[in-house]
Amino acid sequence: MTANDNLLKKVPVDILPEQKILGISGSPRINGNSDVLLKHILKGVQGEDVPTESVHLRDYYFQPCIGCERCRKDKICTGLNDGMNLLYPKIIQARGLILLSPTHNYNITAWMKAFIDRLYCLYEFDDNRPRGWTSRLAGQNRKAVIVAVCEQQDKKDMGFTIEAMRLPLQALGYEIFEELPVLKIFDRGAVKKEEEILMKASELGRRFAKSIAEA
Repeated sequence: MTANDNLLKKVPVDILPEQKILGISGSPRINGNSDVLLKHILKGVQGEDVPTESVHLRDYYFQPCIGCERCRKDKICTGLNDGMNLLYPKIIQARGLILLSPTHNYNITAWMKAFIDRLYCLYEFDDNRPRGWTSRLAGQNRKAVIVAVCEQQDKKDMGFTIEAMRLPLQALGYEIFEELPVLKIFDRGAVKKEEEILMKASELGRRFAKSIAEA
């Protein structure tokens, strides 16, 4: 029996998720702006007594999707055996999801892109051409918050950062509760000096927690 076999038995996706919020940062910077924002959002969540967990993708070794398509049969990624095996149960179990990424070259970071691509195994496909699909996470009252951080002053300079997180989450069955673009921030941890942004992040976490608790 492989690690992925154990994963399938441990976390079946047909069981409804818990009232819990999982925050995932795609920033490579330790104690960078994404980390600070995630901390403040989860602080707001915890004020509403909703359980939380934070994940920093830089702390996990995992590869991009290799397109082997084994997940169509196995219902989870079995083509690779890496750190994503630790993340799938967390994703499946939490009703709320927070994704944060700085803007790298008009897009999400490579860590966040690889992570999102590895969620491909959560889809079901039929045998038509082109193949129809559904998400195994759909219909479970899942909700998500998206946060993007950019040095520039205009949201358009974020390029595809927000869309690159929003569209895959919507396809997976998440309702987007709110999007928070954070502009004019670059230096490591500089957002710590922006009290208004930090208060907004904490308030977002509080409201998101109430939404999850009421779902």
